[in-house]
Parts: sequence; C-alpha cells; structure tokens
Amino acid sequence: MIVRTWRGWTHREDTEAYAEYILGTGIVEYKATPGNEGAYLVSRPDGDRTEFLTISFWDSSDSIVAFAGDDIEQAVFYPEDDRYLVDREIIVKHFTVH
Repeated sequence: MIVRTWRGWTHREDTEAYAEYILGTGIVEYKATPGNEGAYLVSRPDGDRTEFLTISFWDSSDSIVAFAGDDIEQAVFYPEDDRYLVDREIIVKHFTVH
C-alpha cells in the first residue's frame, strides 16, 4: 500500500469553506478512483492560517496514475484552489506502508 500526502494553507477565516470545497472535490475524486483505499482531510491552526493535509491510501502506483496522471509527484489542483490557498505544496509525498 502507498500513502500519498499533500499540504496547503488558507487564511484562518477560510477554513470551513475550503474544507467543504476539498471534501466535495478532491476527496470525492480520490475515493472514486479504482485502487483508492481511503482518503482523509485534516487541518490544524497555524498562526493566522490553517494548514490542511490530505492523506490518501492506494493499492499501487498505477492507481495513483489513474487519479493524478503520469507524473504522480505533481499535486492535483481544482479550479477554486487559487481562491482559498495562500501557500501550497506543488509536489506530493508518497510513502510505503510496511
């Protein structure tokens, strides 16, 4: 199993709106992709911002390709991300579950 993580930050006042947005876009798409074993969105206060972390579980790198495209290291963004995000990782991290 492979764990895929991504982080982004919003202004504190956008926390709830961005959480709803990502739950309705990215998390839905993760879970709809064959080979996805689960996906979560977590957040925490970070000064005057909120840090978001997506964590998804995959059965293989081929399943990640089906979601993210051939370059699985590139983050996947959605149309309204620019509206909410004040900072973001453009490269995701993958970990092997032992």
